[in-house]
Amino acid sequence: MSTITVITGANKGLGYETARQLITAGHTVWIGARSRDNADRAATELGARAVLIDITDDVSVQAAAEVVRAESGRVDVLVNNAGIADVSGDDVTGPDMVAVLDTNVTGIVRTMHAFGPLLARGRGVVVNVGSGLGSFARVTDPQRMESQVAFPAYNAAKAAVSMLTVQYAKVYPQLRINVVDPGFTATDLNGFTGTQTVAEGAEPIVAAALIDTDGPTGQFFDRDGVVPW
Repeated sequence: MSTITVITGANKGLGYETARQLITAGHTVWIGARSRDNADRAATELGARAVLIDITDDVSVQAAAEVVRAESGRVDVLVNNAGIADVSGDDVTGPDMVAVLDTNVTGIVRTMHAFGPLLARGRGVVVNVGSGLGSFARVTDPQRMESQVAFPAYNAAKAAVSMLTVQYAKVYPQLRINVVDPGFTATDLNGFTGTQTVAEGAEPIVAAALIDTDGPTGQFFDRDGVVPW
């Protein structure tokens, strides 16, 4: 029986590469995107299924979950990948913060609410794509590159994603729910300035998606292992 996987923001970048690798691993992947054309294109290229989903819109997320339920009946793996960046330093405004938190944090709440009932009858896997920029230990360590940049909204949102992960792992002890730092990966989110390829960045996401039902939960990982909170 094929593993049914839903990935948000999967029409490009890390989401697309994660989908490609999981399809290679035998998963049936639903490519989630805000644009029907983008979802259809990526799904056609990869041999996946397409679902229209805007994680900032409750109705859109619920509708996407219904499409997956009607066609697949369940979800085994949910990868919360979709997200946006923000401006740096003192340029960030209240509306900037609201937009980043609504997408990067509340978006996960929406997908968990909608897709939670479909998660493999209570034994599914959830992967939240976080960042080392959301690690208090790393952003306060002068030896780490994360300490050299200031993105108030994005970093605060990724820290919140880590806390959401810990809390959801407690709320749903039957699920395996983890947060992953893909590392500084070259995608359009950072103007392709990242030092890793998307294949490298997708590695820890894929690893977390492939854990067994008795694997770790409520943990923070990157390519090298456990990430400090």
